[in-house]
Amino acid sequence: MTNEIRLAFAHPDERAVATSGPDPLDRISLRDHIVEVEIGAFQAERGTTQRVCFNVVVEVRPITGVIDDDVDRILSYDRVTEAIAHELAAERLNLLETLAERIAERILLEPQAMRVFVRIEKLDRGPGALGVEIVRARTVVKPAEVLEDEKPHPRVVYLTNAAMQSDRLTGWIDQLAAEDVPLIFCVGPHDLQVPATGHAMTQRRIDLLAIEQNAWALAARDSRCVVVNTRTELDWAMKNGQICVWAPSKIVLDAVDGPDVNARDAVALASWFAREMEARRMIGIGESLPENGPVPVRSVSLLDDVI
Repeated sequence: MTNEIRLAFAHPDERAVATSGPDPLDRISLRDHIVEVEIGAFQAERGTTQRVCFNVVVEVRPITGVIDDDVDRILSYDRVTEAIAHELAAERLNLLETLAERIAERILLEPQAMRVFVRIEKLDRGPGALGVEIVRARTVVKPAEVLEDEKPHPRVVYLTNAAMQSDRLTGWIDQLAAEDVPLIFCVGPHDLQVPATGHAMTQRRIDLLAIEQNAWALAARDSRCVVVNTRTELDWAMKNGQICVWAPSKIVLDAVDGPDVNARDAVALASWFAREMEARRMIGIGESLPENGPVPVRSVSLLDDVI
């Protein structure tokens, strides 16, 4: 009984260990994540915020094969904090129980998640912490899909090398950043000579690296632009207002249904990327984009001050 009482008040991570089955799952945890939020059924809790503490443990399917230090192969911690933020933003709630249920349900939409422990505590309602804790498990294997209404639809902007060097670059970025739409820049290879290997696979990698070198050159031109190479970081950046420059090697080489275009055809590669990201629009600055592409397009002259 003493051990049961101790576990009742222990961190969810200890409870997950104590209640694991014969084939233990991997676990990720979020500890003492505190958010100021308006919540509660009492009149005194309306119109004011209070500190609420979240402790979450997610049991996930063990990764098969080599992880290879690849963030796209794991359940990101951001998914846990995003689940909390999404449910807090959805509507004002009276009960912690409702909030815990919704957070657990959202986390279990992730394909790796098998069981989740959610503890939520109000820190300002008394001398101690008042809260609830639930555990929920995946009962059926759900499709690996995120709700469509949450998926960001970015604006993909292709910059020629002349556009990158233009005095108008900062003004263009100012205009694009002012709109409430996720922004991802794509570039082509740099103007320097690229080694020719005579071998298709190695040449593809070298051509992709030439694009990535140019992506870093763009980042050096404007500190708001951050070079990103994984889908996980792209998703985080789009949801958090970060301007990205796409470094294509990883996503292109890892794609099951990769682009059937030469990596030297940077516009076609960017068009494939825009389709994969379900972009709202693709803009070409200094480049006339084909009108029959996978997403709506617009072409902007190097002489235009306005996008």
